[in-house]
Amino acid sequence: MELAHDICYRALRTRDARFDGRFFTGVTSTGVYCRPVCPAQTPKPTNCSFFACAAAAEEAGFRPCRRCRPETSPGTPAWRGTSATVARALRLIEDGALDAGGVEELASRLGVGDRHLRRLFAEHLGASPLAVAHTRRVHFAKRMIEETALSMTRIALAAGFNNVRRFNDAIRRSFARTPTEIRQRSHAGNQSAGDGTITLRLAYRRPFDWDGLLAWMKPRMIPKVEHVEGDIYRRTVSLDGFVGVIELGPASHGAPALLLRTPIDAAPVMSRIAGRLRTLCDLDADPAAITDQLGTDCRLEGLARLHPGVRVPGFWDRFELAVRAILGQQVSIAGATVLAGKLAARFGRSVADSGILFPGPNELAGADIASIGMPVTRAHTIQSLARAICAGQPVLELAPDLATAIGRLTALPGIGDWTAQYIAMRALREPDAFPAGDLGLRKALANETDVAAKQADERLPSAATVRNRAETWRPWRAYAAMLLWREPVAARRKDSL
Repeated sequence: MELAHDICYRALRTRDARFDGRFFTGVTSTGVYCRPVCPAQTPKPTNCSFFACAAAAEEAGFRPCRRCRPETSPGTPAWRGTSATVARALRLIEDGALDAGGVEELASRLGVGDRHLRRLFAEHLGASPLAVAHTRRVHFAKRMIEETALSMTRIALAAGFNNVRRFNDAIRRSFARTPTEIRQRSHAGNQSAGDGTITLRLAYRRPFDWDGLLAWMKPRMIPKVEHVEGDIYRRTVSLDGFVGVIELGPASHGAPALLLRTPIDAAPVMSRIAGRLRTLCDLDADPAAITDQLGTDCRLEGLARLHPGVRVPGFWDRFELAVRAILGQQVSIAGATVLAGKLAARFGRSVADSGILFPGPNELAGADIASIGMPVTRAHTIQSLARAICAGQPVLELAPDLATAIGRLTALPGIGDWTAQYIAMRALREPDAFPAGDLGLRKALANETDVAAKQADERLPSAATVRNRAETWRPWRAYAAMLLWREPVAARRKDSL
């Protein structure tokens, strides 16, 4: 991938944090690659090569800088580059698509050939899919070595290595040090695991409206499955044999990050837990790029200033979020939350500390869902979704494009465009998904001087009108929806899920 040398060098020279994670600098005089915010002396322009991702720098023979630690940089935005296929492939890799399968399987899920996918990666990222997945594993492993007191065996398994020998070799090749040497130079060796927990930092780009994200999520949280206490988010989880409670909150010092805390028993699935929480909080978003686009609209420009760093809340479990969206059809947020709590209490599984695991497709496919006091047609929709997933249909898998994702969802009985777009926004991480028919969005875009229009739904702009208005917001229409939903929050809380 060609990067503008002068622009990248200018960002490097000024240590512009907005470019952190957007490119990496290979320094030929030292053999290392750095983040744009590296505190080391700026190298000469002739000694710099720029790469779109860390994997490309490592494939070119550079090793990570020990001062700026590229492995701790904010995640590469999943939609970077101009290829939607690469964007979706990166999201699948982050989900662990190459931990067990190969490039051929990944390509088939994207609807392309494996050779074509490799060409796209070379063109847009300068690295192969396998190199990206390998770098992701190695970087996660190094963070675990430095930030936790876990044994090397546990870290190797958590990072996706089949055995400790491969783990040791990979760390030594990437960082020119053994795992033990890395541990000795970090503070992790002095940490105690006596409290039975693991703590890991999840970096993000500023600005990040954590308080606003929690405020938006709180009224939508499923009782006894998830809750907020102060600025800490907690929820029950079940993942590959681990069952327990995890929590997420802001780091009090150091680079901008959230702190993930889990029981030590979660070590084998820490990589997947961290990935899901990054998705839940949209930590890989690029606020500068989003604001640059949305700020060209006078209506959104003021909202972006009022809510800097807005994120699109993601998911812990796609099925759980999809069910929550169905429950919210034609009812208030409070009503949908009550129904979700009843569903979890009736068909879920109890865990420690009075928590509940939300029921999965197997539990709901044949359940009497209507017995919790919801319309039979809506209960049938949830059952149809659960049965489709149990039958192996890819209704909640990342699709080759947004239209395909919407088509898969709307093919199920009881799921219309609004529900499908909402699920695509949050569960499928489609940044351009947009529920144009949403009542809250229609009210937000009504003429502010026309009070009657806001009081009479039939005089609100149509979904087609809202959709046309949103054309200039592409490819960030999901973020535009979040901004519009939050202004004013109190007026729209009962209008939008």
